[in-house]
Amino acid sequence: MIRTLLAGLAAAFAFIAAPSGAQEVSRLDRILQSGTLRVGTTGDYKPFTSKDSATGQFSGFDIDQAEALGKALGVKVEFVQTAWPDLMKDFEAQKFDIAMGGVSVTLDRQKKGFFSAPYLREGKTPIAKCENASKFQTLEDIDKPGVKAIVNPGGTNERFARGSLKQAAIVVFPDNTKIFDEIAAGKADLMMTDSSETRFQQKQHPGVLCAVHPEKPFDFAEKAYWIQRDVPLKQFVDQWLHLSQETGAMKALLTKWLD
Repeated sequence: MIRTLLAGLAAAFAFIAAPSGAQEVSRLDRILQSGTLRVGTTGDYKPFTSKDSATGQFSGFDIDQAEALGKALGVKVEFVQTAWPDLMKDFEAQKFDIAMGGVSVTLDRQKKGFFSAPYLREGKTPIAKCENASKFQTLEDIDKPGVKAIVNPGGTNERFARGSLKQAAIVVFPDNTKIFDEIAAGKADLMMTDSSETRFQQKQHPGVLCAVHPEKPFDFAEKAYWIQRDVPLKQFVDQWLHLSQETGAMKALLTKWLD
């Protein structure tokens, strides 16, 4: 018994006396040592992230931001494709260091990692054929029998629709790159998504699709970068983000992709 107690005390003292160099290396240090920042992105959410099926190249606001972050770190960026239904699972499996690509802040995601300071504030709002936009001004207008609301699976859009609609039909469409074509073709009445996306898609479908009061969304949401739980990495990302906002670098990219 005494021998066991002494062994335990010795182990405790050894842990306390361990040199600082024995501490776990931060993720930030590992990124710097490896020379690579792994960025998880879905590639299906314009204008934030889009993947060209022919070339395999990613583009979008957050893709440009990722490249700028990699440059600030002095490392190359490796994009790791994920999907909205798999985002949480892939994050927990640590397939990437940071998720970038129109990721909304949620408490469930916060439980698993850190969020950077938010870079965009918005919320869910409808987009519909322009001829029908006046019919869908409120949730009460939308939540009626016979109305078809289309959603992409696994993200905050589906969660919002299922939490808000009890009578309207919810149609799950798996391809987020073609989902707005379904509305244009009359196969669904509307989609409720982030106001920034409704503005962008309105420009992509002029005179066909119209964003419904994007300046006054139904709820409040923020977009940020979802970071593996590493304090030094979060501190670096926040400082880089602050500098990009203050120098106008981020504003220039927002103008390029969102305006």
